[in-house]
Amino acid sequence: MKLLRYGPAGAEKPGLLDGEGTIRDLSAHVADIDGTTLGPESLAALAKLDPRSLPAVNGSPRLGPPVANVGKLLCIGLNYRDHAEETGAPIPDEPILFMKSTTSIVGPNDDVILPRGSRKGDWEAELGIVIGSRASYVEEADALDYVAGYCVFNDVSERHYQLEGTGQWVKGKSADTFAPFGPWMVTRDEVPDPQDLHVWLEVDGQRYQDGTTRTMIFPVPYLVSYVSRYMTLEPGDIIPTGTPPGVGLGQKPQVFLRPGNVIRLGIEGLGEMQQNVRAHPDD
Repeated sequence: MKLLRYGPAGAEKPGLLDGEGTIRDLSAHVADIDGTTLGPESLAALAKLDPRSLPAVNGSPRLGPPVANVGKLLCIGLNYRDHAEETGAPIPDEPILFMKSTTSIVGPNDDVILPRGSRKGDWEAELGIVIGSRASYVEEADALDYVAGYCVFNDVSERHYQLEGTGQWVKGKSADTFAPFGPWMVTRDEVPDPQDLHVWLEVDGQRYQDGTTRTMIFPVPYLVSYVSRYMTLEPGDIIPTGTPPGVGLGQKPQVFLRPGNVIRLGIEGLGEMQQNVRAHPDD
């Protein structure tokens, strides 16, 4: 299934995308797509519905973040060998963890607004893991049982805040609008191998990222197991898994986001997103 949320920001309704690309309304069956909906039993019940029996949604409504009430955005840094090499960073011996504020979450096609004084806005196309069951100290062999599905995630960054001065990753990653994800959550049964997906990103039509999840240093099951050793993962939590090479920081010369840029990105089988880049209104 492809589960989504549609409608104005803050008033989204739950839906799914049928096989013909039509949005179908799920409001009669679930209140929202969130942690209460993402467990195995709930997803199994939704999977039994005939999409043709659900009301079709007319037009092309705005898509919101496909998961509501996200508790944690727990990100993995430098998880692609070729990305670590392009930034000059050592290959990590274990996953690098950092948080993004949940206030950075926006819909898949909403604008990215650069924060006041932004100098080095950057992009990162990533595979996002959506947790479906409470996970604490889970074994790697069982880790995928705790995954509800996957989505496309843009880990937008401000490298000046992240790396310079008293740089901190969470500070450079958490501005409002810095976490577009979607366009829908694709349930785990439709992604037989999360380590064999094409990941790409373009800015103004120029392809910068063109990678594959095969080059992840730490694969999806390992990441879920590893994170669950240090904190309990709850249904609706999201783990962006790192980005392949091609970020602006790694270009020679470096390239950073400017107002007017258009970011387009996608992952094989998971859909595409597009964000227009804008300046902060106070800049």
